[in-house]
Amino acid sequence: MSLNYLEFDYSEDADGVGTFDALAATSPAHQAAVLAEVASVLAWAQHAFEGQRAALDEGGEWDYDLQGWREFSALDVLHFDEHSGELSVQPQAAGAARHTVSLSVTGTPCFCAAFRERFHST
Repeated sequence: MSLNYLEFDYSEDADGVGTFDALAATSPAHQAAVLAEVASVLAWAQHAFEGQRAALDEGGEWDYDLQGWREFSALDVLHFDEHSGELSVQPQAAGAARHTVSLSVTGTPCFCAAFRERFHST
């Protein structure tokens, strides 16, 4: 399965426990596609390692952390008055929301190998 929005970075601790981290920030028009990818990844993990999701230090094969937030930004128009040497700020209206999703999937070496194979992640 190829992912269009989620690009995972991989790290591993000294015990071989691996973590795949992805962060996707998009406009509202692409939010549904990002969430569908997140759901696909988690559904695969849930199905492939059914009943094995738990904190790894409690005997689980895999676990995840999922967060999302919306950010609004507004442009400030800055003007420098050459005669007075002062700077003026004219705040503008906030633009469209930017949706950000953070997904971290942690697993044992067995889980990580299956994850890499399924999602072609390095």
